[in-house]
Amino acid sequence: MSRKILAALALAPLALAPLLAAQDRGSRSGRNDLGRIDVENYAIDAEVNPRTQTLTANVKVRFVALDNDISSASFELNGAFNVSRVVDETGHQIPASRSGQDMAVRVGFPAPLAKGKPATVTFSYDGRLTGQEESPIYGIKFGAIQNDIAYLMYPARWFPVNGYSVDRFTSSLHITVPNGYQVIASGLGSSQPAGAGKTAFTFQYTKPSFPGSIAVVQGDPVKVNSEGVTTSVYFRQKKDMANAYGEDTGKILSFLTSVYGLAPQANLTLVETEDGTPNGYSAPGIIFLSPRGIGNQVASRLMANQLALQWWDTLVSPVDRDHLWLENGNARYAELLWDEHANGSAAMEQDLHDTYVEALTVDNPPMIQAARLEDYSPEYWALTAGKGAAMLNMLRNVIGNENFNKLMSGFAEKYSWQSVSTVEFRKLAEQISGQNLQYFFVQWLESSGAPEFKMEYTVFRTQKGFRVMGKISQDLDTFQMPVDLKIETEGNPETKRIDVVGTSSEFTVDTFGKPKTVTIDPAGAVLRWSPAMRVAVAIKRGEQFAAIGEFGDALKDYQRAIEVNRSSSLAHYRVAEVFMLQNNYQSAANEYRAALNGDEEPKWVAVWAHIKLGNIFDVSGQRDRAVNEYNQAIRTKDDTQGAQEEAAKYLKQPFERKRSNV
Repeated sequence: MSRKILAALALAPLALAPLLAAQDRGSRSGRNDLGRIDVENYAIDAEVNPRTQTLTANVKVRFVALDNDISSASFELNGAFNVSRVVDETGHQIPASRSGQDMAVRVGFPAPLAKGKPATVTFSYDGRLTGQEESPIYGIKFGAIQNDIAYLMYPARWFPVNGYSVDRFTSSLHITVPNGYQVIASGLGSSQPAGAGKTAFTFQYTKPSFPGSIAVVQGDPVKVNSEGVTTSVYFRQKKDMANAYGEDTGKILSFLTSVYGLAPQANLTLVETEDGTPNGYSAPGIIFLSPRGIGNQVASRLMANQLALQWWDTLVSPVDRDHLWLENGNARYAELLWDEHANGSAAMEQDLHDTYVEALTVDNPPMIQAARLEDYSPEYWALTAGKGAAMLNMLRNVIGNENFNKLMSGFAEKYSWQSVSTVEFRKLAEQISGQNLQYFFVQWLESSGAPEFKMEYTVFRTQKGFRVMGKISQDLDTFQMPVDLKIETEGNPETKRIDVVGTSSEFTVDTFGKPKTVTIDPAGAVLRWSPAMRVAVAIKRGEQFAAIGEFGDALKDYQRAIEVNRSSSLAHYRVAEVFMLQNNYQSAANEYRAALNGDEEPKWVAVWAHIKLGNIFDVSGQRDRAVNEYNQAIRTKDDTQGAQEEAAKYLKQPFERKRSNV
């Protein structure tokens, strides 16, 4: 996956890349090439100067060797910083070398470390971090020091990091800043004058987690009390949204507490970052939000995702990158659970459809091999977040709502402040449900692909009513999954759960009323292919390519969707968008017409197709025809993404093509 794709997809709107809410978790193997160590504590003594955009730091790292005879170890440190010296616990300087390619600092020990032996090294370094430097995740800023704000998130590797997002640690921070600034960090904090017009802020975080993110801000926060939660909001460009976000933070956190149990901390801090950062990033007790992520109305799904990570990252986290679905999948599913709670089952159904579409955009590798994927790539999010959330929804269907709720509320409590794997999650699910779920996790975690069901059946009359005898076929030889059947009869509908095993499974269902139709998986609970899903997945892939300007590849995927469903309004609309961007107005107009004459799914296609046709006629100097299209757009009464205001604007003033498009 190219760096251009990573940057574009990572910063895309939530509609295109919901996984921005979820975080980058980097290289999660927890193993150095040179020797495995377990970092226990970082003691960071740093001075941040917003006026000069500089940082000077001394960081003491306490760790334990996990292998025998470790003679060296490697840490990741942002390339903007220059390491002046590294010393051991006796104060003697030890050899350290820097690799510019992966930001690794290799440290040699005076004598090999035995397994279990504790050791301490102290790094001294400094540098200027403006946010324009190359980031550890290409094209996405996680750290910058500006005149009015500084943010140094853990992914920025602003201190020497081992086992990124795998190796849990405690921390003590001593951060000095000029008077008039204050520091936001995880844990219990205090401040005192440091002389020479400076203030020192101290923070202690005594539970093993990932408390390595700080912000340097000015002014007082907006404090909002909601649902028993006090949220301190430090917004700058979006300060008019502070109260709304504080209110919703309390509501969402209260709901998630009812799902997952007590949060690691009762109160939270929200910090606005700047353009170029991820929409959201969650640290212990702190949520970093970009101006784009904040938007002009509360991004409740983004907040649900980020707040869920207070449990699924801060409180428990994957033991390695192969188990990332536990974190990203649960954070994504929290979005769906909140939407269901706030907006009803219909909202949940749409969310599930979109999530399943994203999950199917990647066929390989299996989820248990997520470490093979590049961070922040579309595949990374589709697999760990999209398919992870889909797997949780299927598990909910298999073990039932009551058992699923017990699993959600009990897991974080049982394994709090620990690294976990899928094994612990599966064992607790089996204990609560009383089911052997090995087949389920083998199918969705260790295998790739998804089934496409085909069904044939015959109805017979019996002495007591009717009997439906049939067969379900699909192509995955190792597949096993309980699947629901719904039989519509002349009386009440009847349902039956059957086990679909292998490529062919027979079933028999007795009914009292005469069967009219038989539907497999009526609730769409199983992640599976269908003609409609193939169209949706092809369009999704095309949207990903279009977002980064790869229009040729986008058109190929849109055409695949049209080959499956020639009346797909959305596929034709997306093709028209590409032609419009290329100033191919005649072809664009043809496709917008095809969209209007298609299946009208989704409904918003109609209003925007009329608006875009109006734009084309304006560019072509056909004002009367343009006005007609804008009026038709208004008559739809559809206001998706401000369509009505847009149409009204062009009724008053003709659309003009931007010079850059000529």
